[in-house]
Amino acid sequence: MLLRTLALLVVTLCATTATAQPKKKYHFSLAAVDVKPEVKADVAKAAQPRVEEQVKKVFETHPQLVGDLGKDAPNWKTAADAFRKHLAKKGVTAGFLVTVDLTDASEEIQPTDKPNTQRLVVKVSIHMLGETMPGRTMSFTGDGSATIKQEVGKKVSDRDRKFAWDDAAKAAVDDAMVTVFKQLAAGVTPKSQKK
Repeated sequence: MLLRTLALLVVTLCATTATAQPKKKYHFSLAAVDVKPEVKADVAKAAQPRVEEQVKKVFETHPQLVGDLGKDAPNWKTAADAFRKHLAKKGVTAGFLVTVDLTDASEEIQPTDKPNTQRLVVKVSIHMLGETMPGRTMSFTGDGSATIKQEVGKKVSDRDRKFAWDDAAKAAVDDAMVTVFKQLAAGVTPKSQKK
């Protein structure tokens, strides 16, 4: 009886795996990484380029994203139908123009109870907005936030600061992308993307 149950379970798992739909592919193009006025200028100077770098990296390397549509890709602004056909030819479900807002960023030094050490705390929060290409209709949003706490010596080195900011930017972008892909998986396919 146990052997029969295990065999049935294996057959069921194999059948489920065989019928699982492959994940859809998308194209994301970065419009801008803007800084909200609430973010202090000196902090924005450290955070904005790191967030932009991480966003570009994710757009190029994420397994569900097609970063390069090829040199022969039609201009989505002037040749909408040709662009849609090109996406379909590349196996891409939809294209999105993405704007990222840096909504919060901060750096703080906190004392620790250990001698000759302190804690560097870096916080980054972002908001992503995806608009269809073509059409420019709002399609998805995603918020991401991260706080990195790093123990450092009496003096914060440039290396420590770079590591903390890079880590916080990466974690915030990754967090936002989780929400974005949940929305896309739930069937966010704008009317302007459909043929």
